[in-house]
Amino acid sequence: MAKRSGAAAVTGGALLALLCPGIVAAQDGDPLPRDVSGGYASWNTASGALEDPGISLDVTEPAVRGSADRAWFPTTGGGTDPQTGEMDIELGGSVLLTPSTGTRPLPLGGLRLRLDGGTGALHARTVVDGRARELPLADVKPGAEPVVRTSGVTWTGLRASLTQEGAALLSEWSGTEFAAGDAYGVLDLTVGTGSETPEAAPDDTPRPTAGPSQEKPAAARRPTAAPSATVTRPTLSPGTQQQITGAGFEPGEVVLVAIDDDTRYQAVADEAGRVSRTFPVYDSAIEGAHTVELCTATGGRKADAEFLVRTNSPS
Repeated sequence: MAKRSGAAAVTGGALLALLCPGIVAAQDGDPLPRDVSGGYASWNTASGALEDPGISLDVTEPAVRGSADRAWFPTTGGGTDPQTGEMDIELGGSVLLTPSTGTRPLPLGGLRLRLDGGTGALHARTVVDGRARELPLADVKPGAEPVVRTSGVTWTGLRASLTQEGAALLSEWSGTEFAAGDAYGVLDLTVGTGSETPEAAPDDTPRPTAGPSQEKPAAARRPTAAPSATVTRPTLSPGTQQQITGAGFEPGEVVLVAIDDDTRYQAVADEAGRVSRTFPVYDSAIEGAHTVELCTATGGRKADAEFLVRTNSPS
């Protein structure tokens, strides 16, 4: 990739301007039929346009940084129409991009994910030359039909690619040439809707263990005990499946699942505050003790369990 001097300057004080949410409505200006009631989006930038020039990604609260290529953003508002696949969702937290060249970090806030049938966009606010601006950072294309459950909707495999404006912004800021269409990662999104009529999902579509529940009074949602976690198989062999089960979370709470300190998955607590997630133990897993942790998306409460990997364990 060709290099040129970076010309964009970012003022840290103007970051506050990036965090003001907008009013969510459908593309024609009418409100979407179902308001969201919580949820989380994961953004995986592995093999995207940021990897080659050595640009690192960090986040600000309430977003959570997972593994090197993944971050998690809570939904703070929006609406969706599960029947058409349309959505307009606001995400909490900001992205901070830092290049290896020493250019000042580029903040991307006011994140908003829109999808209208087969097309969509990831919008962001930033500051360039001391001036706040909003732009469609990346085009978004769905990878599969949304999975609709009783109280939530999940989209998986939303592929993001830089727009012309997004490519120009990153090129100007970093000094590295980006082009429209460059891969910008994959997004997965789960939101709560309080829907009363679930729709069947394809058998081969990943789905959450349970959708977020309808909003309840704080006293009703407050857990009575600290969260707990157990694994189905205390000892198992490489190349098999493990399952973590947790209890004591708030109904509808998004819980991140980390294996050996690497956040890989999310689950949503059911109406009894329980979560469950099955995950693979890879063939390359090291023999010995491993830890799987359940942590609330806000980082406030957590529970973990250990299991042993043995090469001679029964499958």
